[in-house]
Amino acid sequence: MRRRAGLVLLAFAVFFAALSPLLRWYAFPRLAKIPPSQYQETVLEAKPATLLDYSTLTAKKVDKITIVQTLKGNVEESERIERTAGRDVVVWDALSYVQGPDGKMVSKIPERYIFDAHSQDPVHATGEMVDGDPVTRDGIEFKWPFLTEKRDYQYFDAQTRTSSPIHYRGTRTFHGLEVYYFEQTVPWTEVPMPKTMPIEGITPQQIASTGMTRWYTTKRMFWVDPVTGAPVNGEEIHREEMRNAKAMGMPQDTVTVFAGHVKMREDYVDSIVDLVKSQRLLVLLLTSYLPWGFLALAAVLLALALWLEARSRRPVPAQAPPTPA
Repeated sequence: MRRRAGLVLLAFAVFFAALSPLLRWYAFPRLAKIPPSQYQETVLEAKPATLLDYSTLTAKKVDKITIVQTLKGNVEESERIERTAGRDVVVWDALSYVQGPDGKMVSKIPERYIFDAHSQDPVHATGEMVDGDPVTRDGIEFKWPFLTEKRDYQYFDAQTRTSSPIHYRGTRTFHGLEVYYFEQTVPWTEVPMPKTMPIEGITPQQIASTGMTRWYTTKRMFWVDPVTGAPVNGEEIHREEMRNAKAMGMPQDTVTVFAGHVKMREDYVDSIVDLVKSQRLLVLLLTSYLPWGFLALAAVLLALALWLEARSRRPVPAQAPPTPA
């Protein structure tokens, strides 16, 4: 019986030892993915800020500028692209809506971001765009890969429609989470006029025909949970200018359109941190807790099997002959 029990324990030890790497290196890359129907809204603020007053064509200090960013999963489009891409695809329809202190629209930039649900690598398909302009993304946007590494990544900038490195700048603690801090600086670059202008009746083509150009620079900062790859906080030191502005009758040749330190509103930071803490447990189960737990269990079962086998091999002590009456 001991030998039979030892063989059973040995079989279970082999099973759990094999299951450990299988779970980490085979199951995890296939099971961990972004759901196609995800919806997220984030509010950011710049307090104070500089904003162009179009009625006087001068830049003025304002108390606050609000930016509402929404990400909405387009399930129908993701299923359509999956049929030809041959992999799990997520389509995010994003909108960055900027409003001034009076609640009026300053700008709105729509995007369609198409990416692999598992690796977050961009997937190039019809419909990939920024503000109606077709783009071909190189690198990540909005989200880092699962199990983010301590290295630089290519990050896509929607204003310039180009990608450049976003640099890993160290590990920090944020709201009780150990996060990776990333930083990217986009130098002054001429960028397209928004398709939707804040002045009714004025089109970007009319402005461009005067010779006036729009320029932009930003310092982008992200605090990223390395387990899920989700940013738990984001900030930008953002500046936009109109150059050759005298062509439009402005008193100066360079006019600030928008300048400010944009930060995520604190209640949204708390909400995102809570969400990430709940989701990171699922990733850790597949990458750490269960694989290491199964290895430890396999070691215990193996030790028990060997112990039972050793006991079964011990010679039975000889019985003393009965004492004559």
